[in-house]
Amino acid sequence: MLPGTLALANMKQCSMAAKNFDPVAHNRIAWDRLVDDGNEWSRPVDAETVARARAGDWSVVLIGYEAVPREWFPAELSGTRLLCLASGGGQQGPILAAAGAEVTVFDNSPKQLLRDEEVAARDGLHIRTALGDMRDLSAFEDDSFDVVFNPVSNVFCPDLAPVWRECFRVLRPGGLLLTGFMNPDIFIFDEAALDRGELIARHPLPFRTTDLPEAERLAAQAAGPLEYSHSLTEQIGGQLAAGFTLTHLVEGPHHDDITAKYFPAYIATRALKP
Repeated sequence: MLPGTLALANMKQCSMAAKNFDPVAHNRIAWDRLVDDGNEWSRPVDAETVARARAGDWSVVLIGYEAVPREWFPAELSGTRLLCLASGGGQQGPILAAAGAEVTVFDNSPKQLLRDEEVAARDGLHIRTALGDMRDLSAFEDDSFDVVFNPVSNVFCPDLAPVWRECFRVLRPGGLLLTGFMNPDIFIFDEAALDRGELIARHPLPFRTTDLPEAERLAAQAAGPLEYSHSLTEQIGGQLAAGFTLTHLVEGPHHDDITAKYFPAYIATRALKP
């Protein structure tokens, strides 16, 4: 085979590999591995926290460590049909179930869901779990839920329009979407420099892990989930395009790097299905 022919064959193989690559499957394996490694969002709440929630003393987070304002939720959680979307890990779901909600936890990682099942068994909570891609909620009928609770997670999702459409579909009229997401500007910066406490602009937006130079991309994919920057048009405009009415928006600092000194890297929104 001539050198040029060999190069062309290699390019075709790489193109086919990219075409067949499944980011959902990759991130499922990556998040299962993070659970095994003790990731902080995979550490279940303790029995004392569940007991306090049963007594009415509870809080959950959408972004960082800031509690979601209680007025964002229905005045009475008891009997509220609540979908914890891409929210496994044994944290928000058990607390909301203990506070009285009828909770379903939907996640792409079997081991994240196992954390919720473990807490439910330990503390006598009724929690339904379901495995899947957050863009496809076909397991649920129209108007199935009163609240969709979605802490920062769509950063791992390739496209958001289907997420917002599905959230709108499964919520009843008057239902609420509470979601947290990343300010896309955080993806401009070189990650290695951030670890050194430096801000060095490197990446144009939109950013996708899969667009990194090959060696860096392979290292990033081996280390963890793929990430996608998602513009504010996709995040906020996408909710509006799906039919939601935005009622509240708050910002917060990213909790583990130098960007927290300069701008809020987290955003949380509350939206209503009319």
